[in-house]
Amino acid sequence: MNTRMLLAASLLMSTSLVACGDDDAPTTVTMLVYDSFPTTGTPLNDALAEFTKESGIKVQLLTAGDAGTMVTKATLTAGNPEGDVMWGVDNTFLSAATDAEIFESIAQVDYGDVCVNYDIAWFAEHDIAPPITLDDLIAPEYADLLVVENPAASSPGLAFMLATIARYGENEWEQYWTDLRGNGVEVVESWDIAYYERFSGAAGSAGDRPLVVSYGSSPPAEVVFADPPRTDAPTGVSAETCFRQQEYAGILRGGDHTGEAEQLVRFLLSERFQRELPLTLFVYPVNEAVVLPDVFTQFAIIPSDPFTVEPDAIAAHREEWQDRWTEIVLR
Repeated sequence: MNTRMLLAASLLMSTSLVACGDDDAPTTVTMLVYDSFPTTGTPLNDALAEFTKESGIKVQLLTAGDAGTMVTKATLTAGNPEGDVMWGVDNTFLSAATDAEIFESIAQVDYGDVCVNYDIAWFAEHDIAPPITLDDLIAPEYADLLVVENPAASSPGLAFMLATIARYGENEWEQYWTDLRGNGVEVVESWDIAYYERFSGAAGSAGDRPLVVSYGSSPPAEVVFADPPRTDAPTGVSAETCFRQQEYAGILRGGDHTGEAEQLVRFLLSERFQRELPLTLFVYPVNEAVVLPDVFTQFAIIPSDPFTVEPDAIAAHREEWQDRWTEIVLR
């Protein structure tokens, strides 16, 4: 990793915010975010408004696509970025970001798990047990039921592909995807499309696929946003399919407002901001002072032994694996 990127979370958290002086013109810091990051109307946005009130620094949120698309765009503009801070590059795409030297510094801001989710009512209606493992997904009873995201464009899609590599190894993961394709897996370009348009278990979705690559924390989201309210989750998690995902926020190299960007990243690690993450982005905060809400702990799944792949291996083989996946599944 480039030495400019060694600014650790502890250092970021150790420095207090410094408000702009009365004579200073207000500065606007642009933070690039993925599609599912809310731009208005949530407690997360209220927290950012408090940051502006305290520091005098305005925060503009610029949606830049799924995490993979966001990193690709930032790579093309490295050194001359569209913004000052990027939120949401994860460990599956981090090596692409560091190789392109898009960041001056980074810090981990949250974590979670990418897992297969299932529609509880669909499986009950069809008298089929939901899948538990990756092996189950290639069984005949799950034919034409699963929708996944393209790992070349989507961070959960890449995380799921990496889970299969961790599970089956270099010698067998390609055959697994050959079998999954033969079992009717559907591929879409983003999590939003997979979950809200193709997955039958999402509220308001007209989708017909009862299995989707999503998150271990998706079930509490279905409870929190249910209309009418409900006290049970309509979706479940296949806990033995999960890949551990870590997300980072970073200061973009070449941005116009580096000092203000540093203040913003420090705030993103603060208890005030981090306590809003579980019920807004449905991820786990890295700030240990945050107490998780009951609905989150009740319905979110933390797998006991999630799949992982070493960052060096991802850096060395990510593009090769993505290309092989494309040849197997899409061609």
